[in-house]
Amino acid sequence: MSRKSRAKPPSPFRCFNSSPEVIRLVVLIYVRFPLSLRNVEDLLFGRGIDICDETVRHWWNRFGPMFAGHIRRQRVSRMRSYSHWRWNLDEMYVTRRAAKPT
Repeated sequence: MSRKSRAKPPSPFRCFNSSPEVIRLVVLIYVRFPLSLRNVEDLLFGRGIDICDETVRHWWNRFGPMFAGHIRRQRVSRMRSYSHWRWNLDEMYVTRRAAKPT
């Protein structure tokens, strides 16, 4: 096996001056909450992180698909761990609500 194939792939964050934790925080805040780019900038400025709204947009375009793929892979692996569960019709039931008095 060649030495090149055993080497770890380079980090996608290697060309950025910010830490990967800050980049992940910025992208996940932008995705999770219905905020504009400038609202994310203002929220982070209140926490002591001074970035531009264009930086948020650039990081979202660059790292958003990578983070989404990672979350998707985690979700699939968690679903596979529950594959031994089987549902039968005997285990399912429907409850009936009482009619509201008029």
